[in-house]
Amino acid sequence: MKKPEIVFIPAPAMGHLIAAVEAAKLLVDLDDHLSITVIIIKPPPYESKVSDYVQSLRSSTSFSDRIRFIELPQPRQDELAAKNIPLPKFFSTYIESHKPLVKEAVLTKFDDSDLVLTGFVIDMFCTPIIDLATELGVPSYVFFTSSVAFLALMFHLQTLRDEQNMDASELNDSDSELPFPGFVNAIPAKVLPTVVLHKEWLAVIIEIARRLRETKGIMVNSFTEIESYPLESLSRSQVGNVPPIFPVGPILNLKGDGHDESSSGEFDVIMQWLDNQPPSSVVFLCFGSKGSFSEDQVQEIACALDQSGHRFLWSLRKPQPKGVISSPTDYSNFEEVLPQGFLDRTAEIGKVIGWAPQVSVLAHPAIGGFVSHCGWNSTLESIWFGVPIAAWPLYAEQQFNAFQTVRELGLAVEIKMDYRRDSRLGIKEPPIVTAEEIKRGIVGLMEPQSDVRKKMKVISEKSRKASVKGGGSSYSSLRDFISLVLGNMPMN
Repeated sequence: MKKPEIVFIPAPAMGHLIAAVEAAKLLVDLDDHLSITVIIIKPPPYESKVSDYVQSLRSSTSFSDRIRFIELPQPRQDELAAKNIPLPKFFSTYIESHKPLVKEAVLTKFDDSDLVLTGFVIDMFCTPIIDLATELGVPSYVFFTSSVAFLALMFHLQTLRDEQNMDASELNDSDSELPFPGFVNAIPAKVLPTVVLHKEWLAVIIEIARRLRETKGIMVNSFTEIESYPLESLSRSQVGNVPPIFPVGPILNLKGDGHDESSSGEFDVIMQWLDNQPPSSVVFLCFGSKGSFSEDQVQEIACALDQSGHRFLWSLRKPQPKGVISSPTDYSNFEEVLPQGFLDRTAEIGKVIGWAPQVSVLAHPAIGGFVSHCGWNSTLESIWFGVPIAAWPLYAEQQFNAFQTVRELGLAVEIKMDYRRDSRLGIKEPPIVTAEEIKRGIVGLMEPQSDVRKKMKVISEKSRKASVKGGGSSYSSLRDFISLVLGNMPMN
C-alpha cells in the first residue's frame, strides 16, 4: 500500500518558510506514516539565506528524514521584468510562473514511487497552485501564517465587496469605524492593513480570499484560547463557503537563530550583556527583518530611551535607499545617526545592536518588555515567553495586529497603532512619533504590576498548554487536520 505524502509550498519569504517547516515537523511527528516534501520557491530577487537555511536543515542530524526539500530554479528575472507587471500583481504572477516547475517536480517525484500525493498545503500567497492541485486531482489545503482574525477580516471584506459592493479602500484617510464580526470592538479605518486601503492591493486580497474558499481546510498559526471570538465568528459565517479552520499554533522556531545574519561572536556579546542585567529590567526594541526608521525618528527614540531611565537593548537597522526595495542593513557606526553623546550617557544601562537574535533575546529572563512592530510571528513569540508588548506597527497587517493585541486582548500598550512606513506601497514618510509618546509607551510597558503584564502572564501559560507539544487544543486541532487529509486521500 502506498504511503501518504503531502507537498508543502510556502511563500518565498523566510518568515513563511520557517513557520511552514515547523508545521511540517509537527505533522510527521504526529503520524508515523506521513511524509512531506517542501518545495522551495526562491525569493525575487534570490536571497542566499533561504538556501543556507534549507542546507542547515538537511545537514542536521536531528531533522526528520520524512521531510525533504526540492529547491526550484528561479525564472529568468528579465522575462518577468519585461512584462512590466504592476507591483500588486507581481507576487501572484511570480507564483504563477512557477507552476510548470512545481508540476514537473511533483510528477518526477511521484513517478514509480511508493508514495501517493495526498494533497498540497499552500501558503496564503500561493493560491495559483490551487489550479495545479485540481489538475492533478488532489485537494488543496492552506497554512495561514497570520492570525484567525486577519483571515476573518479577509473573508469579511470579500463579502462586503460581493454582497454590498463596499470598497474598503474608500476608507483611506477616514475617521470612520468598520463593524467586524471577528472582534468585540469596531475597527477604526486607520488601523486597517495598508493593503486594504489601496484599491489595487485590496483587489489582490479579495481574490486571495475567494481562492481560499476553494480549499478543503485551513491551518492557522494561532490557538483557540487567544482567538476564540474570531473563530466563533467564522464558524457562524453564513455567507459563502468557509473551509474548516484548524488553529494549530503557536508554531515557533525556538531552537536557535542559525538561519540569521549574525555571527556567533555577535550573538555571544548580546547574550553576555543580558546575563549581567537584573530580571525583567530590559526593554527590547526590535522591528523585524524589514523594520527601520528615518534619522529624525531614530533621534526621537533615543531621546525617549534617555529620558525613560529604563535599561534597553535596541536593534537599530539602517533603512534601504529611497527607491530600492530591499531589507535594512546594519550601521557601520551608530554615532552617525544617534544624538551626540547618547552612547556614552547610556553606556551603563543600554546597548545598541544591529541584527538581533529575537527568540533568544525574548527568552532571556532579563527582558521585561518588547517594543515591537507586531508582526504575527513576533507577537506569538512574545506571548510564548510572557513578554508584554508596546505596539508600533510599520507595514503589512501589523496595524491590525496591533489593534487586536492592544484593544481586543489587552496584551500590549500603544505607542502608535496607526503608524505606517512601507516604501513598497509608495507611502509618504509618516509624521514623527515624538519622544514623549514613545517614553509614555515604554514607561507603561515596564510597569511591574500593570494589567497588561498580568494578562500576558496568563495567556502565555495558556499558549504553552494549547501547543501541539503541550497536548492541548492545538494538538487536537492538528490531529483533526491529519484525519481530514487522510480522509481526502486519492485512492490511486
